[in-house]
Amino acid sequence: MNLEFAGLSLNLFDVIDTNIPAVVIFGMGLAIVILMLIYYLRRMRFKSATIKYSDIRIVKRAARSGRQRFRFVLIVLRVLALALFVVAFARPRSGTEYREVTSEGVDIMLGLDVSSSMQAEDFKPHNRLYVAKEEIKKFINRRVNDRIGLVVFARYSYTQCPLTTDYGVLLNFVDQVNFGLVEDGTAIGMAIANAVNRLRESDSKSKIIVLLTDGDNNAGEIDPITAANLAGAMNIKIYTIGAGKPGNAMYPYQDPIFGKRYVYQPTRIDEKTLKEIAQRTDGKYFRARSGEELEEIYGIIDALEKTEVKVAAHIQYKELFHYFAYAGLILLIIEILLANTYFRKLP
Repeated sequence: MNLEFAGLSLNLFDVIDTNIPAVVIFGMGLAIVILMLIYYLRRMRFKSATIKYSDIRIVKRAARSGRQRFRFVLIVLRVLALALFVVAFARPRSGTEYREVTSEGVDIMLGLDVSSSMQAEDFKPHNRLYVAKEEIKKFINRRVNDRIGLVVFARYSYTQCPLTTDYGVLLNFVDQVNFGLVEDGTAIGMAIANAVNRLRESDSKSKIIVLLTDGDNNAGEIDPITAANLAGAMNIKIYTIGAGKPGNAMYPYQDPIFGKRYVYQPTRIDEKTLKEIAQRTDGKYFRARSGEELEEIYGIIDALEKTEVKVAAHIQYKELFHYFAYAGLILLIIEILLANTYFRKLP
């Protein structure tokens, strides 16, 4: 809620914004009120009697009546009335601000590998899929007015969530992603093709795919380079992320006799293909060797693909000066009535 006095804009929840005309008006009003009070006090102190007596000790010993004790009420009413008139002349207004937000959003399809190799626990203390899901959720929470969807893939690819601006629903779908939903494998080409199909009819000026995987393409009817060429033809940019530390990584294995144990297996990421996919679509390839690096990568992509937002603010004002003017007029009338009735005095 905004409050404005003759060009002095007062926001009741923010810092007060001042300018010279408002300061002058309030300063003049405050000066007048102070001068009136000084004049009244000096008059009460040095006031001379209309009729002079040689000895006033008897008068001083006489008890003061209620009218005499409370006669100061008249000057209080007059000062308050004047103060209210000053505020009324300053033209106070209350206003409600309305913001019109127009944006050129980015359409984003997130591709997430859910093959069994994502169970590797080199992103301690969690596996790759868990860390990837957490960073994807952070990425979603940083976006504003963008349509975002999610494609998951292993041997096959399917749409977990279509393009949407309902981030609450999207985050729920991210939480539901887990192993075993699709037959094991890594169909990178099919994942890209599926994401391209979701972005194909988009009217957005900026369309991107963020694909995370920890393996090489070993399944699907479409190879990754063909899918990348298809994306490039439709002006879709692809950011690829290879997840996993170089060398061997610990994979959990459920032994039927001894229970859960770990085995070491090599990390196989086809970085050459991932780099070529990004290059053919004017995107970029990243390598995440830890959860911290993965967080940084999603932060970089978020900064590279910013949404253009235009905000137009409008304020609807309601005039309040008449309330102060009416209140001041009422106090002035009360002061006049009391001065000529209850507090009336003879010369």
